Amino acid sequence: MGVSKDNFHGLVLAISSSIFIGSSFIIKKKGLKKAGAHGTRAGMGGHSYLREPWWWAGMISMIAGEAANFAAYAFAPAILVTPLGALSIIFSAVLAHFILKEKLHTVGVLGCVLCVVGSTTIVLHAPQERAIESVKQVWYLATEPGFLVYTVIVLIAVAVLIFRYVPLYGQTHMIVYVGICSLTGSLTVMSVKAVGIALKLTFSGSNQFIYFQTWLFTIIVVVFCLLQVNYLNKALDNFKTAVVSPVYYVMFTTFTIIASMIMFKEWDSQDASQIATELCGFVTILSGTFLLHRTKDMGDSPSPSEEPNALTNTNTSTVESPVFTNTNSHVIFNSR
Repeated sequence: MGVSKDNFHGLVLAISSSIFIGSSFIIKKKGLKKAGAHGTRAGMGGHSYLREPWWWAGMISMIAGEAANFAAYAFAPAILVTPLGALSIIFSAVLAHFILKEKLHTVGVLGCVLCVVGSTTIVLHAPQERAIESVKQVWYLATEPGFLVYTVIVLIAVAVLIFRYVPLYGQTHMIVYVGICSLTGSLTVMSVKAVGIALKLTFSGSNQFIYFQTWLFTIIVVVFCLLQVNYLNKALDNFKTAVVSPVYYVMFTTFTIIASMIMFKEWDSQDASQIATELCGFVTILSGTFLLHRTKDMGDSPSPSEEPNALTNTNTSTVESPVFTNTNSHVIFNSR
């Protein structure tokens, strides 16, 4: 199956987005480490990273990536654009290996290959974007009972995570921070797609900013993006990039595809074999991210000659933080 012109534009933008976003994780991590060495860490509630140039460079890279991602949603369906975020994991993994010295095991290459294969499968079998002539059509889809129920469930879950579980488990369980980012991210993508469509139609001569729906979707994008940035900073500061990046990708992509299926009903025009192929591509990507996660852990195992230094670093870091050994150590989940 070929790729349509709009899907091709979305593909190019999504790949560009992955390059910028994958790089931003590493640059921001360097900024957070530098800021934490001279002030209160972001994970402990500090904001000294706002004075760190490296962190701002990472933010600029992330904004550029999100802008490309934003534009991609205006051309292609979410089921095509979102899974391509796996490519950002590959860039992040490679850069983390060379810059942050977060070791990547040799088998991690297989994880990268699986991500590429899965992404290619989805690209070749992605559904065509449905024709939308007004942002009011998007609003109608967003206010149908099915998506309203999904939205209410997500908002309740996020509120419970923020007010109940962040104070108790935020410092020790990465899933709390990543869960907040992923759940709100699924609603953010739907709103981004609405605003992207509005801009696309406006530039083509049909002004969509005369409708209140466009502005409401814009407000939702801004609020949820700020919320995600806040909790993603906490996750990156407290846990390894090697762990945060793939887990965030898997959860974010899963919730986004679910939201897109409910709201845009993108699979209605496809037969069972096409849907099955796309699901296989998605599972392949998940397998690749899992391998990247596990093999990075294997690569972090210190050699016998490094054990004394590793013990020394652990003791030193424990004084600084009772929860974490150091930013490059293997993260042990209490839930295991």
